[in-house]
Amino acid sequence: MSAMAPARTESDLSFLLDRTSHVLRTQVAAALAEIGLTARMHCVLVHALEEERTQIQLAEIGDMDKTTMVVTVDALEGAGLAERRPSGTDRRARIIAVTAKGAEVAKRSQQIVDGVHRAALGALPEDEHEVLLRALNRLVTGHLGTPVAAPSNARRARESTK
Repeated sequence: MSAMAPARTESDLSFLLDRTSHVLRTQVAAALAEIGLTARMHCVLVHALEEERTQIQLAEIGDMDKTTMVVTVDALEGAGLAERRPSGTDRRARIIAVTAKGAEVAKRSQQIVDGVHRAALGALPEDEHEVLLRALNRLVTGHLGTPVAAPSNARRARESTK
C-alpha cells in the first residue's frame, strides 16, 4: 500500500537555495585551491584588511567556531600571509594583521571569487542579474535576515566529501 505524497503548493525554495549555495561554495573552493587558499582563509584575509579586527570578530564574520578559526589563522601564519598581533586598543585581544604577501594573495583571491560569482550570474540572461541580486538582498536583510530558534536537528548544510 502506497500513500500519496502531498501536493506542493509552492516551489521548494529551501532546496533551490541550498543547492545553488552548495554548488557555488564548491566552485569557489576549487578555484581558491588553485592558489593554495581555502574559502575561510580568503574570508579572514579580506576582512582583516578592511580594518583592525580581532580573531574573535573575524570568526564571527566568517561563521567559524574557535577551533576552526585557530586552524585557519595557523595556516595563514604558516604561509606568511598573516600574523597575530596585540590589539592597539585592547591589550588582552589579538588582531590578525595581514602581511604584504597576504595582501597580494587577498587581492588575487578576491579576483578569483569575483570571477566565480560573475560566471554564476553569467548563466542567467543579463536582465535577470540585478533582479536576482536585489531579491536575495531583500531576503537577507529582511524576512530571512535572522535565524530563528530551532530544534537541534535544524543544521546548516554540510559540504559533500565526494
